[in-house]
Amino acid sequence: MSEAMKYRRMVTTASAGYRVRAALLASLLLTGTQALAAEPPNFVVILVDDLGYADIGAYGSSFYETPHIDALAESGLRFTDGYASHPVCSPTRAALLTGKNPARLHITDWIPGLDPRDRKLVGPDDRHQLAHEEVTIAERLREAGYRTFFAGKWHLGDRGFFPEDQGFDVNFGGHHMGQPPGGYYSPYDNPVLADGPDGEYLPDRLTSEALRFVERHQDERFLVYLSFYTVHTPIQASRRHHEKYRDKRRALAPQAGPETTRERDGATRERQEDPAYASMVEALDENVGRLMNGLEELGLDESTVVIFTSDNGGLSTLSSERLAPTSNRPLRAGKGWCYEGGIRVPFIVRAPHAEARSSSVPVTSADIYPTILELSGLPLDPSQHRDGESFVSVLEGQDAPIRDFIVWHFPHYHGSTWAPGSAIRAGNWKLIEFYEEEAVELYDLSDDVSETRDLSAAMPAKTEELRGMLRDYLQSVDAQMPRTNAR
Repeated sequence: MSEAMKYRRMVTTASAGYRVRAALLASLLLTGTQALAAEPPNFVVILVDDLGYADIGAYGSSFYETPHIDALAESGLRFTDGYASHPVCSPTRAALLTGKNPARLHITDWIPGLDPRDRKLVGPDDRHQLAHEEVTIAERLREAGYRTFFAGKWHLGDRGFFPEDQGFDVNFGGHHMGQPPGGYYSPYDNPVLADGPDGEYLPDRLTSEALRFVERHQDERFLVYLSFYTVHTPIQASRRHHEKYRDKRRALAPQAGPETTRERDGATRERQEDPAYASMVEALDENVGRLMNGLEELGLDESTVVIFTSDNGGLSTLSSERLAPTSNRPLRAGKGWCYEGGIRVPFIVRAPHAEARSSSVPVTSADIYPTILELSGLPLDPSQHRDGESFVSVLEGQDAPIRDFIVWHFPHYHGSTWAPGSAIRAGNWKLIEFYEEEAVELYDLSDDVSETRDLSAAMPAKTEELRGMLRDYLQSVDAQMPRTNAR
């Protein structure tokens, strides 16, 4: 049987199987933290690169097909207001591992970034590696006897700052670069990942390594951090699915409206219809299915917490001369922006004995650290995860907010045409400050998730309240700010 046929068979059976398991978990539902963590579970963290909020069916996509991720969402807790800790990759990755806001870590751009010297402002000299002084979640779990595994994109420093220097026993593919140096097909040209057979697809390889690790350590507690390079550029189609999506695109009815809309100096893609990108999303989905099926076959699916999310919003906004690969609609803009399209992401958690449902409690990447500690029965460490809040209470069925506000700080220029700025969400209120323009915008996300109605002029008191909260927080963490260009 060909690989393509095997995958099709797996897709047809996955959703039904997950629904049955979700029903069993619901029937066994126990309440209270002690029940959720009666025995320390295993942890699988799946971080996807550049996966947009609307890139999977469970969050609204109709062009991309993601039955395995949809089934995971159906069997777990689907956060509707899940956020990356930053609009670009390296800062979010640092926040996930440390429980700290990127502004506090002074990692506020992709590493090493590309701050232009011909603009009104100059971005700060932020850190280009995750400091050894930070105690990562991998280090905490390893100290408690867990085996720790990393595969995929690292992008938090060069040699001396690789995953094996930050608490991981095993590292497949994690190095300083933010995209696969040789592309998605072997040979990979990756200094810490041996080439596979010619034509091997990178997401398949990384998942296979994760499954081999789980099989070897199935009788121990483990943390698997599977950090896919996909769906980051270069957009290289999965050969298994590319023709399918080319046919699907040709069959689409003519769509009204423009292909892109203006976003300041950039253009935002309005529709999901790129066949190559769609094929990459489905290949990702297949590998999530492979991993989940592997856990089930080993009898580990009900003793393993699975967390699935993205490092930032989908790449939908670029300069007017370039067409981005995806759309985050109904959210505004995409990767690189502090509008919702750049920071709101899929965020799914499946934990043993936790009810399958959705929640609108806002959570961020930094919350993963204290949540894992609490679920594993380890003591919380507020001196480390200073900006993360455990969402175990939400897993237990509560929907009370776990924090007062969330801050995003991106004081750099970016290829998406973003200019330096910051944002804060408090309740359903969202304020964005643009430093170059010396302007702010205010939105009520409860009835304007697309951020189309700026209320800053109509509500000056609320605007100043949030602006003051944002500035107070940034000052409290000694956030680095852009400076005026003295050219």
